[in-house]
Amino acid sequence: MNGTKNAWAQAYDAKPWLASYVKTTNTTLGELPFRGLDQIPEASARKFGPNKAFSCCLPNGMSGSLTYNQVDLLSDQFASYLRNDLGLAKGDRVAVQTPNCLAQPVASFGILKAGCVLVNVNPLYTEAEMEHQLADSGTKALVIIDMFGDKLTNVVPKTQIRHVITVSIADFFPLPVRALVKLKLHLAKKVPPIRVHAVPFTAALAAGAQSLAAAGPSHWRKNELPTGETPVDPDDVAILQYTGGTTGVAKGAMLTHRNMVGQLQQVTQVAGPEIEPGKEVILTVLPIYHIFAFTFNFLVCYVKGAHNVIVPSPRPMTNLKKPFEKYRFTWMTGVNTLYASLCSEPWFANNPPKHLRVAVAGGAALLSATARRFETIVGKPVYEGYGLTESSPVICVQPLGGVTKPDSIGLPLPGTEVRIVDDNGECVQPGQPGELIARGVQVMLGYWKRPEETAKTLKDGWLYTGDIATMDADGFFRIVDRKKDMILVSGFNVYPNEVEEVIARLQDVAEVCVIGVPDDTTGEAVRAYVVPRTDGLTQDAVKEHCRTYLTGYKVPRKVEFRKELPKSPIGKIIRKDLRVEVLAEFERKASPSADRGVSASV
Repeated sequence: MNGTKNAWAQAYDAKPWLASYVKTTNTTLGELPFRGLDQIPEASARKFGPNKAFSCCLPNGMSGSLTYNQVDLLSDQFASYLRNDLGLAKGDRVAVQTPNCLAQPVASFGILKAGCVLVNVNPLYTEAEMEHQLADSGTKALVIIDMFGDKLTNVVPKTQIRHVITVSIADFFPLPVRALVKLKLHLAKKVPPIRVHAVPFTAALAAGAQSLAAAGPSHWRKNELPTGETPVDPDDVAILQYTGGTTGVAKGAMLTHRNMVGQLQQVTQVAGPEIEPGKEVILTVLPIYHIFAFTFNFLVCYVKGAHNVIVPSPRPMTNLKKPFEKYRFTWMTGVNTLYASLCSEPWFANNPPKHLRVAVAGGAALLSATARRFETIVGKPVYEGYGLTESSPVICVQPLGGVTKPDSIGLPLPGTEVRIVDDNGECVQPGQPGELIARGVQVMLGYWKRPEETAKTLKDGWLYTGDIATMDADGFFRIVDRKKDMILVSGFNVYPNEVEEVIARLQDVAEVCVIGVPDDTTGEAVRAYVVPRTDGLTQDAVKEHCRTYLTGYKVPRKVEFRKELPKSPIGKIIRKDLRVEVLAEFERKASPSADRGVSASV
């Protein structure tokens, strides 16, 4: 590293963002508040015991709730079931594959209390996706929603799973409501027969309660397991959180108790002053199995004693109408598509939530058009954060209650170092784009059983994010785009986010995604996929709008209209799926004879 670039490194190492922190934010981290995540349920029960911890609200308004005392007791019982009844050992992997429901936090805390490793699994996964994650992680026990239990017949024999525990969406609802919900699901044939041996979650808790009583009432309070060892050490792996697989086969990020507790401490120092202990009501629409909702909605809000209202599925958007009518939400989190869709709902736009104080966006880039529209309707800004699964996940966030900058991901969390580097890993001049790298307590231990992949992502303790960003003089960071999503047009860099931002300003555009496609003349060309609000929007209108704000090579060569765009479970638009379509399209063009053969056979 030469003298000039040493000077640029010093510009980042000086942490100019500290001067932009809200005055109440501690700039450094002290001792960890908990040895491990397993200590959180009892600590919160002591502070907020009879308060509601979770309520699960269905689209028709039916709901069930659990208090902090109940979550602590039930998770004790599940921990005892795993260790005493199933004979699982410390470090064994236990997967939870459910949508947002009341059993989910009980199971998660129980797994952590037992000293086991929690594996979060998307309940919508195909059999092939389930098989990969469950086999790769070496999962021994699986907690799964009964509605998808039919997938187990083919999956379980191909894994190390020996125990299956089934959950109902109505578990812990009041008895009359529970019976009604289960009847409706039965009549709608939403719960298929399960053809592997499985134990209902409530039966597992009952068995765990008996083995817990036999071990003595102070069994878990002393933090002693049946064999006498301490449940967890801060550097033990707490969670195997699999990446979305957008860059290849999904990999398990090893997040330790130190990673997660450190992240809790970081986020609480930034958001804490805006969270009144025991008073907040947060809407959790994002799936808790996703790292953003798991860390913030679940863990941070649990430590602060919030009433967490979880919704199994926000689609269609009308599923959220009853929850908004029934609860006085003070906090909510979401992704760009959620906020954009809410703003398009008349029931929301005409009667916005009056008690909402803070809205946070993460998981995908927040478009400025969406942020402005939400603030116009609700009267509150959306604070954007940034991070990765590999960083537990938050690296940066807009300062809550402080000065924010539009189109910015905000400031690094306390105890986090951030640099912007070139392809050689050398720091670039502040203000210039480069890859964002980060170092801090929240950065993962590595990828599960993938040392080569770990070495590519973690270098000298720095996490290489693959995102292109800039830092301004005040220490605010802005994401330009994913390094691998960048489009190269005749040697010029085009960042899809920039083009998407421009197209999203059109009132007739509901959603947009921009990718690069092969081009014989320019190497790559820009293509836009648009979901229109009305039938009147034309390709020429979109292009003309782009020409007003973008230089020529950034204007989409083609605009394709769709009824919907491919999305992840949290609502993030997946560029990868569109690129796969494009690749197939160009392969067909390259093999016209193959196309004719297929057409003839059809």
